[in-house]
Amino acid sequence: MKIIKKALAGLAVTGLLAGSALAADTTKLRIQTHYAPETVSGKLAAQYVEDIQTMSGGTLEIEMFYSSSVVKSVETFDAAATGIIDCDMTGGGYQTGKNPAFQFVGDIMGGYDTPYQQLSWLYYGGGLDAAQKLYNKFDMELIGWWIYGQESFASSKPITKIADFKNWKFRSPPGMETKIFEKFGAKPIVMDFTEIFTALETGIIDGADASGLANNVGLGLYDIVKYANFPGFHSMPSDHLACNKVKFDAMPENHQRIMKVGMEALALRTALTFEKKNAEAAAKLVKQGVTLSVWAPEERQKFRDAAQSAWGEFATTPEAKALVESHLVYLRQLGLAK
Repeated sequence: MKIIKKALAGLAVTGLLAGSALAADTTKLRIQTHYAPETVSGKLAAQYVEDIQTMSGGTLEIEMFYSSSVVKSVETFDAAATGIIDCDMTGGGYQTGKNPAFQFVGDIMGGYDTPYQQLSWLYYGGGLDAAQKLYNKFDMELIGWWIYGQESFASSKPITKIADFKNWKFRSPPGMETKIFEKFGAKPIVMDFTEIFTALETGIIDGADASGLANNVGLGLYDIVKYANFPGFHSMPSDHLACNKVKFDAMPENHQRIMKVGMEALALRTALTFEKKNAEAAAKLVKQGVTLSVWAPEERQKFRDAAQSAWGEFATTPEAKALVESHLVYLRQLGLAK
Protein backbone atom coordinates (compact mmCIF):
# COMPACT_ATOMS: atom_id res chain seq x y z
CA MET A 1 0.00 0.00 0.00
CA LYS A 2 2.85 2.35 0.88
CA ILE A 3 4.47 1.56 -2.45
CA ILE A 4 1.24 2.45 -4.29
CA LYS A 5 0.91 5.71 -2.35
CA LYS A 6 4.50 6.64 -3.16
CA ALA A 7 3.91 5.83 -6.83
CA LEU A 8 0.77 7.96 -6.90
CA ALA A 9 2.59 10.81 -5.16
CA GLY A 10 5.36 10.54 -7.72
CA LEU A 11 2.88 10.67 -10.59
CA ALA A 12 1.26 13.73 -9.03
CA VAL A 13 4.59 15.49 -8.76
CA THR A 14 5.44 14.51 -12.35
CA GLY A 15 2.09 15.87 -13.49
CA LEU A 16 2.66 19.13 -11.70
CA LEU A 17 6.11 19.46 -13.21
CA ALA A 18 4.73 18.69 -16.67
CA GLY A 19 1.98 21.24 -16.14
CA SER A 20 4.55 23.82 -15.05
CA ALA A 21 6.70 23.08 -18.10
CA LEU A 22 3.67 23.43 -20.35
CA ALA A 23 2.80 26.76 -18.74
CA ALA A 24 6.39 27.94 -19.10
CA ASP A 25 6.30 27.06 -22.82
CA THR A 26 3.17 29.10 -23.48
CA THR A 27 3.79 32.12 -25.71
CA LYS A 28 1.42 35.07 -25.78
CA LEU A 29 1.73 37.53 -28.66
CA ARG A 30 -0.07 40.76 -29.53
CA ILE A 31 -0.09 41.36 -33.28
CA GLN A 32 -1.43 44.37 -35.22
CA THR A 33 -2.41 44.48 -38.89
CA HIS A 34 -3.66 47.43 -40.92
CA TYR A 35 -6.27 45.26 -42.62
CA ALA A 36 -9.89 45.32 -41.56
CA PRO A 37 -11.26 41.93 -40.47
CA GLU A 38 -13.87 41.91 -43.25
CA THR A 39 -11.30 42.30 -46.08
CA VAL A 40 -9.87 39.25 -47.83
CA SER A 41 -6.45 39.88 -46.29
CA GLY A 42 -7.98 40.39 -42.86
CA LYS A 43 -9.68 37.00 -43.11
CA LEU A 44 -6.42 35.39 -44.25
CA ALA A 45 -4.62 36.91 -41.26
CA ALA A 46 -7.28 35.41 -38.98
CA GLN A 47 -6.75 32.02 -40.64
CA TYR A 48 -3.01 32.27 -39.97
CA VAL A 49 -3.69 32.94 -36.30
CA GLU A 50 -6.07 29.99 -36.08
CA ASP A 51 -3.55 27.73 -37.83
CA ILE A 52 -0.56 28.49 -35.62
CA GLN A 53 -2.61 28.32 -32.43
CA THR A 54 -3.94 24.91 -33.46
CA MET A 55 -0.53 23.60 -34.55
CA SER A 56 0.93 24.64 -31.22
CA GLY A 57 -1.74 22.76 -29.29
CA GLY A 58 -2.93 26.03 -27.82
CA THR A 59 0.45 26.99 -26.37
CA LEU A 60 0.74 29.88 -28.83
CA GLU A 61 -1.86 32.46 -27.81
CA ILE A 62 -2.42 35.35 -30.22
CA GLU A 63 -4.31 38.57 -29.59
CA MET A 64 -4.96 40.23 -32.95
CA PHE A 65 -5.64 43.92 -33.51
CA TYR A 66 -7.17 44.79 -36.88
CA SER A 67 -7.52 48.10 -38.74
CA SER A 68 -4.47 49.55 -36.93
CA SER A 69 -6.55 49.87 -33.78
CA VAL A 70 -3.63 50.26 -31.35
CA VAL A 71 -1.33 52.62 -33.27
CA LYS A 72 -1.27 54.00 -36.80
CA SER A 73 -0.13 51.63 -39.54
CA VAL A 74 3.19 53.41 -40.00
CA GLU A 75 3.85 53.24 -36.24
CA THR A 76 3.25 49.48 -35.90
CA PHE A 77 6.89 48.50 -36.48
CA ASP A 78 8.15 50.82 -33.72
CA ALA A 79 5.37 49.71 -31.40
CA ALA A 80 6.56 46.11 -31.79
CA ALA A 81 10.25 47.00 -31.49
CA THR A 82 9.62 48.86 -28.23
CA GLY A 83 7.26 46.29 -26.71
CA ILE A 84 3.94 48.15 -26.92
CA ILE A 85 2.81 45.17 -29.00
CA ASP A 86 4.86 42.13 -30.01
CA CYS A 87 4.53 41.80 -33.79
CA ASP A 88 3.90 43.96 -36.84
CA MET A 89 1.72 42.50 -39.61
CA THR A 90 1.75 45.50 -41.96
CA GLY A 91 4.66 45.91 -44.39
CA GLY A 92 8.26 47.06 -44.64
CA GLY A 93 7.36 49.87 -47.03
CA TYR A 94 6.11 51.94 -44.09
CA GLN A 95 9.65 52.08 -42.68
CA THR A 96 11.55 53.73 -45.53
CA GLY A 97 12.18 56.76 -43.30
CA LYS A 98 14.42 54.58 -41.13
CA ASN A 99 16.40 53.21 -44.04
CA PRO A 100 15.51 53.29 -47.76
CA ALA A 101 16.40 49.59 -47.83
CA PHE A 102 12.93 48.91 -46.44
CA GLN A 103 11.53 49.98 -49.81
CA PHE A 104 13.14 46.94 -51.38
CA VAL A 105 11.60 44.50 -48.93
CA GLY A 106 8.30 46.39 -48.83
CA ASP A 107 7.50 47.18 -52.46
CA ILE A 108 10.21 47.11 -55.11
CA MET A 109 7.79 48.57 -57.72
CA GLY A 110 8.17 47.79 -61.40
CA GLY A 111 9.95 44.53 -60.60
CA TYR A 112 8.33 41.11 -60.39
CA ASP A 113 5.20 40.17 -62.29
CA THR A 114 3.79 37.57 -59.89
CA PRO A 115 3.81 36.85 -56.15
CA TYR A 116 5.51 33.52 -56.87
CA GLN A 117 8.53 35.22 -58.46
CA GLN A 118 8.88 37.62 -55.55
CA LEU A 119 8.53 34.87 -52.94
CA SER A 120 11.08 32.82 -54.84
CA TRP A 121 13.61 35.66 -54.48
CA LEU A 122 12.93 35.79 -50.73
CA TYR A 123 13.28 32.09 -50.01
CA TYR A 124 15.60 30.89 -52.79
CA GLY A 125 17.31 33.99 -54.16
CA GLY A 126 19.15 35.09 -51.03
CA GLY A 127 16.53 37.65 -50.12
CA LEU A 128 15.69 36.38 -46.64
CA ASP A 129 19.27 36.59 -45.37
CA ALA A 130 19.69 40.11 -46.74
CA ALA A 131 16.34 41.27 -45.36
CA GLN A 132 16.91 39.66 -41.96
CA LYS A 133 20.09 41.68 -41.45
CA LEU A 134 18.09 44.84 -42.05
CA TYR A 135 15.29 43.88 -39.65
CA ASN A 136 17.70 42.74 -36.93
CA LYS A 137 19.42 46.12 -37.10
CA PHE A 138 16.17 47.59 -35.78
CA ASP A 139 15.62 44.89 -33.12
CA MET A 140 13.05 43.02 -35.18
CA GLU A 141 12.88 39.50 -36.65
CA LEU A 142 11.34 38.98 -40.09
CA ILE A 143 9.04 35.96 -39.82
CA GLY A 144 7.88 35.94 -43.44
CA TRP A 145 5.93 37.54 -46.27
CA TRP A 146 2.44 37.24 -47.70
CA ILE A 147 1.91 38.78 -51.13
CA TYR A 148 -1.51 39.22 -52.71
CA GLY A 149 -0.26 40.24 -56.15
CA GLN A 150 -0.40 43.37 -58.24
CA GLU A 151 -2.40 46.30 -56.90
CA SER A 152 -5.15 48.18 -58.71
CA PHE A 153 -5.95 51.87 -58.48
CA ALA A 154 -9.24 53.36 -57.35
CA SER A 155 -10.00 56.62 -59.14
CA SER A 156 -12.68 59.19 -59.81
CA LYS A 157 -11.41 59.56 -63.39
CA PRO A 158 -10.07 57.10 -65.99
CA ILE A 159 -6.46 56.00 -65.48
CA THR A 160 -5.61 54.22 -68.74
CA LYS A 161 -2.10 55.46 -69.58
CA ILE A 162 0.89 57.32 -68.12
CA ALA A 163 -0.40 60.69 -69.34
CA ASP A 164 -3.50 60.27 -67.13
CA PHE A 165 -1.33 60.68 -64.03
CA LYS A 166 -0.92 64.38 -64.79
CA ASN A 167 -2.32 66.36 -61.81
CA TRP A 168 -3.90 63.18 -60.40
CA LYS A 169 -4.12 63.70 -56.65
CA PHE A 170 -3.98 60.31 -54.98
CA ARG A 171 -3.22 58.52 -51.75
CA SER A 172 0.25 57.04 -51.80
CA PRO A 173 2.16 54.99 -49.25
CA PRO A 174 5.44 56.59 -48.13
CA GLY A 175 8.71 55.94 -49.91
CA MET A 176 9.87 55.60 -53.49
CA GLU A 177 6.39 55.57 -54.99
CA THR A 178 5.96 59.29 -54.38
CA LYS A 179 9.17 60.00 -56.33
CA ILE A 180 8.14 57.86 -59.30
CA PHE A 181 4.65 59.32 -59.63
CA GLU A 182 5.82 62.90 -59.21
CA LYS A 183 7.95 62.40 -62.34
CA PHE A 184 4.74 61.58 -64.20
CA GLY A 185 3.08 64.79 -62.98
CA ALA A 186 0.88 63.17 -60.32
CA LYS A 187 0.33 64.66 -56.88
CA PRO A 188 0.83 61.86 -54.34
CA ILE A 189 -0.40 62.47 -50.80
CA VAL A 190 0.96 60.17 -48.10
CA MET A 191 -1.75 59.15 -45.65
CA ASP A 192 -2.55 56.25 -43.38
CA PHE A 193 -4.28 53.21 -44.85
CA THR A 194 -7.28 53.73 -42.57
CA GLU A 195 -7.90 57.28 -43.87
CA ILE A 196 -8.37 56.39 -47.55
CA PHE A 197 -12.15 55.89 -47.60
CA THR A 198 -12.92 59.24 -45.95
CA ALA A 199 -10.39 61.10 -48.11
CA LEU A 200 -12.01 59.73 -51.27
CA GLU A 201 -15.51 60.37 -49.98
CA THR A 202 -14.75 64.02 -49.17
CA GLY A 203 -12.79 64.67 -52.37
CA ILE A 204 -9.47 65.34 -50.64
CA ILE A 205 -7.99 62.91 -53.16
CA ASP A 206 -9.00 61.88 -56.70
CA GLY A 207 -7.85 58.32 -56.28
CA ALA A 208 -5.87 55.87 -54.22
CA ASP A 209 -3.15 53.32 -54.41
CA ALA A 210 -4.55 51.15 -51.62
CA SER A 211 -4.44 47.42 -52.29
CA GLY A 212 -5.43 44.66 -54.68
CA LEU A 213 -8.81 44.81 -56.40
CA ALA A 214 -10.60 42.46 -53.99
CA ASN A 215 -9.29 44.30 -50.92
CA ASN A 216 -10.31 47.62 -52.45
CA VAL A 217 -13.83 46.23 -52.79
CA GLY A 218 -13.72 45.18 -49.15
CA LEU A 219 -12.73 48.72 -48.20
CA GLY A 220 -15.73 50.09 -50.12
CA LEU A 221 -13.62 52.27 -52.42
CA TYR A 222 -15.65 51.49 -55.55
CA ASP A 223 -18.81 52.53 -53.80
CA ILE A 224 -17.36 56.04 -54.10
CA VAL A 225 -15.27 56.08 -57.30
CA LYS A 226 -15.96 54.18 -60.51
CA TYR A 227 -12.63 53.68 -62.26
CA ALA A 228 -9.91 51.10 -61.74
CA ASN A 229 -7.25 49.21 -63.64
CA PHE A 230 -7.04 45.43 -63.74
CA PRO A 231 -4.84 43.49 -63.84
CA GLY A 232 -2.46 45.75 -61.95
CA PHE A 233 1.18 46.37 -62.80
CA HIS A 234 2.74 49.17 -60.76
CA SER A 235 2.94 47.84 -57.23
CA MET A 236 3.09 44.45 -55.54
CA PRO A 237 3.83 45.06 -51.86
CA SER A 238 5.14 42.39 -49.57
CA ASP A 239 3.09 42.40 -46.41
CA HIS A 240 5.23 41.06 -43.62
CA LEU A 241 5.06 39.55 -40.18
CA ALA A 242 7.92 40.89 -38.08
CA CYS A 243 8.30 40.45 -34.34
CA ASN A 244 10.25 42.01 -31.51
CA LYS A 245 13.57 40.13 -31.70
CA VAL A 246 14.07 39.76 -27.96
CA LYS A 247 10.55 38.37 -27.63
CA PHE A 248 11.00 36.04 -30.59
CA ASP A 249 14.41 34.76 -29.50
CA ALA A 250 12.96 33.89 -26.08
CA MET A 251 10.22 31.75 -27.60
CA PRO A 252 10.51 27.95 -27.66
CA GLU A 253 12.04 26.68 -30.89
CA ASN A 254 8.87 24.85 -31.89
CA HIS A 255 6.87 28.08 -31.63
CA GLN A 256 9.42 29.89 -33.79
CA ARG A 257 9.24 27.13 -36.38
CA ILE A 258 5.44 27.05 -36.35
CA MET A 259 5.25 30.79 -36.97
CA LYS A 260 7.75 30.78 -39.84
CA VAL A 261 6.40 27.70 -41.60
CA GLY A 262 2.90 29.02 -41.02
CA MET A 263 3.87 32.17 -42.89
CA GLU A 264 4.96 30.09 -45.88
CA ALA A 265 1.51 28.49 -45.87
CA LEU A 266 -0.11 31.92 -45.57
CA ALA A 267 1.97 33.17 -48.51
CA LEU A 268 0.75 30.40 -50.80
CA ARG A 269 -2.83 30.66 -49.57
CA THR A 270 -2.78 34.43 -50.12
CA ALA A 271 -1.47 34.24 -53.68
CA LEU A 272 -3.95 31.52 -54.63
CA THR A 273 -6.87 33.21 -52.91
CA PHE A 274 -6.34 36.51 -54.70
CA GLU A 275 -6.03 34.84 -58.09
CA LYS A 276 -9.67 33.88 -57.59
CA LYS A 277 -10.94 36.80 -55.50
CA ASN A 278 -9.56 39.49 -57.81
CA ALA A 279 -11.15 37.83 -60.85
CA GLU A 280 -14.47 37.58 -59.03
CA ALA A 281 -14.21 41.21 -57.92
CA ALA A 282 -13.47 42.35 -61.49
CA ALA A 283 -16.55 40.61 -62.88
CA LYS A 284 -18.74 42.00 -60.11
CA LEU A 285 -17.45 45.56 -60.52
CA VAL A 286 -18.09 45.59 -64.26
CA LYS A 287 -21.72 44.62 -63.59
CA GLN A 288 -21.92 47.48 -61.07
CA GLY A 289 -20.76 50.01 -63.65
CA VAL A 290 -17.12 50.35 -62.63
CA THR A 291 -14.80 50.84 -65.60
CA LEU A 292 -11.72 48.60 -65.56
CA SER A 293 -8.86 49.52 -67.86
CA VAL A 294 -6.18 47.16 -69.14
CA TRP A 295 -2.94 49.00 -69.77
CA ALA A 296 -1.15 48.51 -73.08
CA PRO A 297 2.25 46.75 -72.89
CA GLU A 298 4.12 49.90 -74.00
CA GLU A 299 2.52 51.98 -71.24
CA ARG A 300 3.38 49.33 -68.66
CA GLN A 301 6.96 49.32 -69.91
CA LYS A 302 7.18 53.10 -69.47
CA PHE A 303 6.33 52.62 -65.83
CA ARG A 304 8.75 49.71 -65.38
CA ASP A 305 11.59 51.74 -66.91
CA ALA A 306 10.85 54.75 -64.69
CA ALA A 307 10.58 52.59 -61.57
CA GLN A 308 13.81 50.71 -62.20
CA SER A 309 15.69 53.96 -62.86
CA ALA A 310 14.43 55.21 -59.49
CA TRP A 311 15.88 52.24 -57.61
CA GLY A 312 19.40 53.56 -57.90
CA GLU A 313 18.31 57.06 -56.85
CA PHE A 314 16.54 55.71 -53.79
CA ALA A 315 19.17 53.17 -52.74
CA THR A 316 21.37 55.56 -50.76
CA THR A 317 22.54 53.23 -47.97
CA PRO A 318 24.72 50.10 -48.06
CA GLU A 319 21.74 47.94 -47.05
CA ALA A 320 19.55 49.39 -49.81
CA LYS A 321 22.27 48.99 -52.45
CA ALA A 322 22.82 45.37 -51.43
CA LEU A 323 19.10 44.59 -51.71
CA VAL A 324 18.76 46.32 -55.09
CA GLU A 325 21.71 44.34 -56.45
CA SER A 326 20.23 41.11 -55.08
CA HIS A 327 16.91 41.84 -56.80
CA LEU A 328 18.58 42.80 -60.09
CA VAL A 329 20.60 39.59 -60.22
CA TYR A 330 17.41 37.57 -59.78
CA LEU A 331 15.29 39.75 -62.10
CA ARG A 332 17.87 39.36 -64.87
CA GLN A 333 17.59 35.60 -64.52
CA LEU A 334 13.84 36.00 -65.00
CA GLY A 335 14.29 38.35 -67.97
CA LEU A 336 12.60 41.24 -66.13
CA ALA A 337 15.59 43.58 -65.90
CA LYS A 338 18.44 44.57 -68.20
